[in-house]
Amino acid sequence: MEPQQRSPLLEVKGNIELKRPLAKAASRLPLSGRRLKRGPDQMEEALEPEKKRTRGLGTRVTTTHPRAAALNSAPQTQGQTAVPRAPRKSAPRYSMAVAPVLKTQKPGPVVPAQKPGTTAAPPMVGGKKPKRPAWDLKGQLCDLNAELKCYRERKQVLDQENQQLQDQLREAKQQASVLGAERRTLEEELTRVRAQAEQGQRELGNLSARVLELEERLGTQEGLVQELQQEQLRLQEERRGLAAQLGEQERRLQTSEASLSDSQAEVASLRQAAAAREAVLAEREDRLHGLEMERRRLHNQLQELKGNIRVFCRVRPVLPGESTPSPGFLQFPSGPCGPSDPPTRLSLSRSDERRGTLSGAPAAPTRHDFSFDRVFPPGSGQDEVFEEISMLVQSALDGYPVCIFAYGQTGSGKTFTMEGGPGGDPRLEGLIPRALRHLFSVAQELRGQGWTYSFVASYVEIYNETVRDLLATGARKGQGGECEIRRAGPGSEELTVTNARYVPVSCEREVEALLHLARQNRAVARTAQNERSSRSHSVFQLQISGEHAGRGLQCAAPLSLVDLAGSERLDPGLALGPGERERLRETQAINSSLSTLGLVIMALSNKESHVPYRNSKLTYLLQNSLGGSAKMLMFVNISPLEENVSESLNSLRFASKVNQCVIGTAQANKK
Repeated sequence: MEPQQRSPLLEVKGNIELKRPLAKAASRLPLSGRRLKRGPDQMEEALEPEKKRTRGLGTRVTTTHPRAAALNSAPQTQGQTAVPRAPRKSAPRYSMAVAPVLKTQKPGPVVPAQKPGTTAAPPMVGGKKPKRPAWDLKGQLCDLNAELKCYRERKQVLDQENQQLQDQLREAKQQASVLGAERRTLEEELTRVRAQAEQGQRELGNLSARVLELEERLGTQEGLVQELQQEQLRLQEERRGLAAQLGEQERRLQTSEASLSDSQAEVASLRQAAAAREAVLAEREDRLHGLEMERRRLHNQLQELKGNIRVFCRVRPVLPGESTPSPGFLQFPSGPCGPSDPPTRLSLSRSDERRGTLSGAPAAPTRHDFSFDRVFPPGSGQDEVFEEISMLVQSALDGYPVCIFAYGQTGSGKTFTMEGGPGGDPRLEGLIPRALRHLFSVAQELRGQGWTYSFVASYVEIYNETVRDLLATGARKGQGGECEIRRAGPGSEELTVTNARYVPVSCEREVEALLHLARQNRAVARTAQNERSSRSHSVFQLQISGEHAGRGLQCAAPLSLVDLAGSERLDPGLALGPGERERLRETQAINSSLSTLGLVIMALSNKESHVPYRNSKLTYLLQNSLGGSAKMLMFVNISPLEENVSESLNSLRFASKVNQCVIGTAQANKK
């Protein structure tokens, strides 16, 4: 069997224990090297003082040395000096035992050797060497020679022992050097082992922490495993349920596939029917388009039968605080079909006070009869008025230029007819908001037939033959002089107003905002007939553009809604102050433009070669809405008060002249 391998730490401990006795043995050396090397002459010099001291006393003193006493252990005989020799021993054994012997041995008597012819030394008494008398110098010298001889022999023995001890010391030093090298090696190995042990401790700590971490993770993983196991059980149950559902779905799928095949056959038949229906639908769309074109033609024909220039008369009701007219002042005779027929005639009675004064009796009132396309008594509402003109407004969507304007004296209800009353009451809305709401509604209906429409609005006023933008805001507000009437382009018949805002509109709320802004910017003043009178012509124009992409049709036409200024005559006896002069200039400009409007209508009716459009900014701006391709409607508004009978008669007479005019057949602007 192989010997068991010892650990390095046990070997280091064993080597250290082996070193300890060597160190102790080295410390037991009896004498130093300097004393051992002392010779016989030096020994005699050492003994010389003792001899001198002995002679001085006159007595014999025996000098002994502790180390020499150890050698003189045997008794000496008379006449003969006995020097015993120590037996020779081996160096190792003597080196281990000589030091304790020298330390423990007591000094004994020294017996000098007796030479022939000398006095023998006295015998020892009581175990002690007797002292020689002082006169026995020869005997004392013999004793000293004998002692010297013993010391020399002892020195030889000690030299031999010293040589042996030095050999042992060299061996011990060699062994110590070997052991020191081995010790250093072992210490390095011990340091390395300790470093390894520390590293092992650190690794052990890290491994312990890792073990704790892994134990925690193991606990977490075990919890997760348990959860996954529960989830697995749940999924297995769900899988079984889904498997059952899958089987049910497969059965249903088979049923559905069977029904699908039936449905596919039915779909094929339906596709054939759909194709036939699409053909019928296309045919019906063509027919519907033809009917729409026929409707537009008949609608236009109906409007032509009614007249391209129509005149409606509207009498406003008596306002609170005004005097009620006398019975019979205004009469509305029934139509040809009786009371159910809308009225078209108006009778106004006027008494002549001057003629009654000449005859001495009141004269009978003069009766004035007027006939128009429609007459609206004071009780007529805004909805009734718009219902009569709604078909004319729709003509603008068909591509016919349409112009509707209100004429009459100040305070007769022109602005109320066109814009409506204050307060936002829907029943009091005027023609402008109602017309745009109707256009938006009809355009939405026509979208289903392939028509798309866009609307762009503008609102200007003509004050003292100056064009102002009523939709201007900010720094441009009130700068009407910058607006001029120009043609849209070279060779174009369309007229535009420079520096005026053209606002696209698509809903009623946008139109209401524009009307509110225009109402704030319009020029008004106080007159004798009205507290707040419009002193300018306001022109609201809506550019309508329509397109049928499927058939490549386009149409465009303007809708002009005009609120004319009050048509009062000048009073020759009026005193003119600074304010009255301004009103005078306004009245002159208003009457001039209204006269030009009458001349233009008469020229169109008479088919004259020259129509004076440029004589007034109003007629020049409405040129495309007054010509032969346009449809025109005039509202003559009169007051129900007797005090305004003169102005009412003038307005009715002007309207009758316009109503007698006949303009050529209107033509739609189509491309």
